[in-house]
Amino acid sequence: MKVLLSKPGLDGHDVGVKVLAHGLKDAGYEVVYTGLRKTITEIIDQAIACKADIIGMSILSGTHLVIAQKMKEEMSARKLNMPWFVGGNIPSKDVNELKKIGASEAFATGTKVSEVVNYFSSMKATVKTNAA
Repeated sequence: MKVLLSKPGLDGHDVGVKVLAHGLKDAGYEVVYTGLRKTITEIIDQAIACKADIIGMSILSGTHLVIAQKMKEEMSARKLNMPWFVGGNIPSKDVNELKKIGASEAFATGTKVSEVVNYFSSMKATVKTNAA
């Protein structure tokens, strides 16, 4: 399963998403990282170009609900059904709201890398991979 990890918005901190990338790679996942300060359009374009199976967004700026809504709208406009998830600085009280918007999962602040890896392991059976 190929995972595209991204940093939407103007947030300039990406240590956490890089730690997650290493955790997922160590668990056998193929990971592509977009780099900092990407728009939702750029993230989706890159996901399509690299044939990602799932998109992850790391958001530390407090704009996670706004960015998630943009993700939902852009995915709907393109008629894409690719799962996506959100992590970073996410208050626990916003996890259910992010899922209502359309995130497959949302990881609150303090989530361990092993918890995310376990989530991906459970997703393997349900995600249709784009592998050739």
